Amino acid sequence: MEVIKEVLDKIAFVNIPHIDIKDVIDILVVAYLMYLILVWIKDTRTWALFKGVVIVLVIAIVSYVLQLHTVWWVISNTITVGTIALLVVFQPELRRALEQIGRGRLFDSLLTNSDGGLEGITDETIDAIAKACIHMSKEKTGALLVLEQDTKLGDVERTGINIDAVITSQLLINIFEKNTPLHDGAAIIKNNRIAAATCFLPLSDSMEISKDLGTRHRAAIGISEVTDAIVLVVSEETGTISYVKNGKIRRGLDFEVIKKILISTRRKTRSEKKMNIWKGKHKNE
Repeated sequence: MEVIKEVLDKIAFVNIPHIDIKDVIDILVVAYLMYLILVWIKDTRTWALFKGVVIVLVIAIVSYVLQLHTVWWVISNTITVGTIALLVVFQPELRRALEQIGRGRLFDSLLTNSDGGLEGITDETIDAIAKACIHMSKEKTGALLVLEQDTKLGDVERTGINIDAVITSQLLINIFEKNTPLHDGAAIIKNNRIAAATCFLPLSDSMEISKDLGTRHRAAIGISEVTDAIVLVVSEETGTISYVKNGKIRRGLDFEVIKKILISTRRKTRSEKKMNIWKGKHKNE
């Protein structure tokens, strides 16, 4: 924190030094490395944590400039302790980054399409998911479907097998068919496509989860606790279809209820939002 304070104290007296070609190269290298890091984390849950850290730093700077002494004291002490906490929180991501550097895979993310799941779910996708869940429920085929929302699930996708296929009820049923290579684990759905299958999810350690629920449901609750994903679970023992969101589970879904839930959580595309804003302006006029 003392470093930030000294920079803010001296910022008004900074003289722009002479810049030569070596300085330009130095700046470009650092900027490129920062860009690589941002590209790497933006498709993972780390992105949300990173934005939180940025917000805290902005609040710290504003509180110091405006001389909000109490806020500055709280933030400065929090950052001092938080530096160590961040190393603990980001430990899995830092370890994975070092492993990828060693394998030469850190630059792969620049060559892949990393668009988020912000387009909204289509009626065809909703019908396919609902039909597949009902069929698997009747056959008592265990299934775990994770629908990506704002929080990126790139780190979860990498634990499974890449598929990147158009969603159909037949394909979903085939993925979770018993005794097939892809039936174990979760399927990740984003951009109206099946992104990956056999993905491992973090298990919830909540003591409030019913003992009647097995590992599949505990995994569904676990991923919903750390992300904003929507999760659908089909029980292999009872055929019951469950909906999980924000650590809460709702059981006993049927075809219409599944469609209603997915439609209610559908997010509009940017073009739709702009169109609604445009219509709203003209309506007010």
